[in-house]
Amino acid sequence: MSLKRKYHCPVEAAIDVIGGKWKPLILWSLRDGTLRFSQIEDELPGITQKMLTKQLRELEKDGLVSRKVYAQVPPKVEYSLTAAGNSLTPVLDSLCAWGAEHMGDLIEYECDGRS
Repeated sequence: MSLKRKYHCPVEAAIDVIGGKWKPLILWSLRDGTLRFSQIEDELPGITQKMLTKQLRELEKDGLVSRKVYAQVPPKVEYSLTAAGNSLTPVLDSLCAWGAEHMGDLIEYECDGRS
C-alpha cells in the first residue's frame, strides 16, 4: 500500500517531484526524444552514475520518465518522457527563457538549441 503524500499547495507538490539540481536537467535533456543512460550522462557534466540512476528511478516512480529495457547483450536501456513528463516541457521552456533573460551574462546555453 502506498502512502499518499500531503502538501500545503500545488507548488510544493511540483517542487517535490521535479525539484533539485538534476531532475529538471534530466527532463530537459529528454525533451527532444529517447536517450540511453550514457547519452543523458554526457549531457549532464558533473553528475555521478549513482546520482543519475537515483534521479531517473525517482522520475520513473513519479510517472515522468519511462524506462525501456532491451533483452540483449550488452544490456540496452532507453529513457523517454511520459505524457506527464512531456507536459512539463512548456514549464522548462519558460524556465530557460527566464534564465536567458535574467542570467544571460552568466550562461552560454541557448534555449532553442544545444550548446
